[in-house]
Amino acid sequence: MKMEKEKEKEKEKSYQSTISSSQVFFTHVCCGLVLAIGFWVAHNVYSINLVSDPTNTLRLIWAIECPVVILLFSCIRQKPEKCSYLKAVARGLLGLPAGAILNALGALALGAPVGLQFLEKTINWSLLMSLFTFVPAASVYGSSWIDWHRIFACTKPKGSLDFMLCLPAHGAVIGAWFGAWPMPLDWERPWQDWPICVSYGAMAGYVVGMVGSFGLAVMGGGQKQLKAE
Repeated sequence: MKMEKEKEKEKEKSYQSTISSSQVFFTHVCCGLVLAIGFWVAHNVYSINLVSDPTNTLRLIWAIECPVVILLFSCIRQKPEKCSYLKAVARGLLGLPAGAILNALGALALGAPVGLQFLEKTINWSLLMSLFTFVPAASVYGSSWIDWHRIFACTKPKGSLDFMLCLPAHGAVIGAWFGAWPMPLDWERPWQDWPICVSYGAMAGYVVGMVGSFGLAVMGGGQKQLKAE
């Protein structure tokens, strides 16, 4: 029994170290490029942007980003011998609306406007935020409460994979919070409306988080090489 437990622990540790800095870089670059492509398509194909038409712009961006995020993070799912690729994809799809509900409730609790005129904007913003915060962890860890609690509740990530999930998610939330600051000011600028500046802040924080997690992955890989030598 002890030997089996020790083997399981060793396997868990190996899972944490399977993600390399190159995998982190590839995944983040793909997600960042697709985000940029969403903006490009909105501007050049549909002639819209977050200021002129936030609802349709956000819908277009999250619809383009969604399959890429789910498919990429399902490739780095934990315990692949117990969880098939299709199961990880299904977990990501289920995580999208669940994360959107949590993000919407959090935004409303912090003062997001309420009303039918804001409903579509809030839904599409929440779905995009779910892709930044909830869906990657759902695809990778599924319903593992221990992993979710470690990453998001205790904020104690272990290894490059945890940082890869944790930093962009926290960056998006913090960026959205900072982005909301101009909303109540009486500048009367169109970009102050919900959820324009909040969306820009979330995307900026998400990108900063991706850069930070890649940097930590590179540093972690370098430290492992030094220890091995």
